[in-house]
Amino acid sequence: MSSVVAAAQTADSARRGLSPLIIGCLAATWLIWGSTYLVVRVVLVDFAPFFLMATRFLAAGGVLMAWQFARGATPPCAREWRNAAVIGTLMLGGGMGGVAYAEQTIASGLVVAFIAVMPILLIVVNLTFRVFPRRAEVLAVCVGLVGVLMLTQGPGLRGSPAGLIAISLGTMGWALGSVWSQRGLPLAAGATGYASQMLCGGVALLIMSALAGEHWHRPVHDGSWIGWAYLVLFGTLIGFNAYMVLLKRTTATLAASYSLVNPVVALMLGVTVGGESVSVWEWAAAGVVISAVVLLFLGRRA
Repeated sequence: MSSVVAAAQTADSARRGLSPLIIGCLAATWLIWGSTYLVVRVVLVDFAPFFLMATRFLAAGGVLMAWQFARGATPPCAREWRNAAVIGTLMLGGGMGGVAYAEQTIASGLVVAFIAVMPILLIVVNLTFRVFPRRAEVLAVCVGLVGVLMLTQGPGLRGSPAGLIAISLGTMGWALGSVWSQRGLPLAAGATGYASQMLCGGVALLIMSALAGEHWHRPVHDGSWIGWAYLVLFGTLIGFNAYMVLLKRTTATLAASYSLVNPVVALMLGVTVGGESVSVWEWAAAGVVISAVVLLFLGRRA
């Protein structure tokens, strides 16, 4: 019962307005995570997928935990480490690991389509806690999903059965971990909890890397080191922590809006940085996604 009351209080407080902190966290998950599509593509030249994700989160979690201890933070208790292990394994091991594995065998367009379903999955999981979305939120999510699916038309919808299973399990793991971190499995206070989650998720990814038989070696290209550092500093220490703050302080639907915006950001970067050409259909799809985000914010102010 207490988790249901807390869930309702979180949803009510989130609907009252957007603080500068929430706006900054949204910008981080939209823009930074949108840029990681291009960065991961570069870094995977030298890194095996699971090993890349494992080192990324272990490094970021270690830095953040050391910073918290230097500030005099209280270490997580045994129960909080257990919760961090469950949530970290679901979100980072399952979510990030599943996506990393899937990207080896299915096209990026299909990966984006699966990730765009995330807001709907979060709504469904939240229903088990009797947390119901507003009609405007459901409408915005559906419109955004249509826009992302428009972006994935053509050769993007191809993949192996193993890749499809991996991305399905990964998205479900991310959704379950996100909601349980809000409702049933509290972490240690503040950034200490986020650091413990990253460390546990990094260990889970390292185990997955070992089971997959990946080679652990240092990258040979300077660009891979720079990309890895970008993923640790911006993609994880800033982007992932921003997402966890959004889960704590606003609704899961708004927190997951990154899954609709990221493909558009990746599209823009592909044009400006990668020199890619974009069709009229893709521009129209981007417009549909942007309209969905506008609907989401208008629904919050209604």
